[in-house]
Amino acid sequence: MSWTPAVPDQAGASPSDASAVAADRAGEALSDGSAATTFSASGVAGAPDRSTVRLALVVGGLVLAVLLGFGLGRLNGGTNDYGGTGLGGGTTGGTTLTPDHTHPAGTGAHDHGSVTGADQGVAAEPGGLSVSSGGYTLVPLATEFPAGRTGQLRFEVRDAQRRPVTRFAVVHDKPMHVIVVRRDLTGYQHLHPTMTPDGIWSVPMTLPQPGVWRAYADFTAVADNGGQSAVTLGVDLVVPGAYQPRPLPAPATSTTVDGFTVGYQGSPQAGVTVPLTFRIYGPSGGAALERYLGAYGHLVALREGDLGYLHVHPEPELADGQVKFWLTIPNPGRYRLYLDFQVATKVHTAELTLTIP
Repeated sequence: MSWTPAVPDQAGASPSDASAVAADRAGEALSDGSAATTFSASGVAGAPDRSTVRLALVVGGLVLAVLLGFGLGRLNGGTNDYGGTGLGGGTTGGTTLTPDHTHPAGTGAHDHGSVTGADQGVAAEPGGLSVSSGGYTLVPLATEFPAGRTGQLRFEVRDAQRRPVTRFAVVHDKPMHVIVVRRDLTGYQHLHPTMTPDGIWSVPMTLPQPGVWRAYADFTAVADNGGQSAVTLGVDLVVPGAYQPRPLPAPATSTTVDGFTVGYQGSPQAGVTVPLTFRIYGPSGGAALERYLGAYGHLVALREGDLGYLHVHPEPELADGQVKFWLTIPNPGRYRLYLDFQVATKVHTAELTLTIP
């Protein structure tokens, strides 16, 4: 009794049909002389045995099925049961699967509050380099001002639909912080405008010297859906006249202003968040610092050249009488530091030059 292997179905054919197909293929192979020679039990070369032919066809069919399955899988793009692509950087439900965490729209990682060592991160690029950012645009109503005469700085903040924005979050006691400085980093001012119901901000301002000045609007806008976006926008203002830029003072870790000596400890580095502690001394010793805009000090750093803007706030409490900041300088270069502090209800500003190699 001889054993005959079953031939798998091919293209939906029945086993008997598959046997007929196999026999026909065997005949074709013999007719063109390409089939391998087989041997009978007597050892004499002869025609191939039908069972041997069928076995060969079974093996060939299995190989063909594997190859066809692989090819179809490649054509289908390797989709999985979740509607995404195969392993490695695919998508599910339209959301890209990446190892990076991203914030929902309107809740970016900008923070005006204190930053602790646990919150250290990659240095962000300075703000204020553009008149538009994050879907918001700063629109000044005038950009030319006379030297030494008080005028009104008036502007709007518009959204992506060109509508005036009228909802702002109060951050450090104010909904809008405006920083003004000449492009040689002199004449620093920290202003707080007021807004009309239709979204026009205004504040009295005096630009004492001719030249090009930079005005920064530092705010947190509230969208219609309640999402908050912290943004810093910048625009140039012009004061006609002969411009005589002043050289940037040499780097120093201490300075004097209005009878106070202000110095800091710390070693700022490019791309690294480091602590920077300021101590303020008055004529009789340590100054009795008061809270100004909800904090014991406010620090602005401006980068020489493009005037990139960094606004840093301190930890909520004094540390041994010192004001402690966590400062991240994004790139090498020269920066001008402006520290606002309040003593006896009066605000003072200390200025220092910082060089990051």
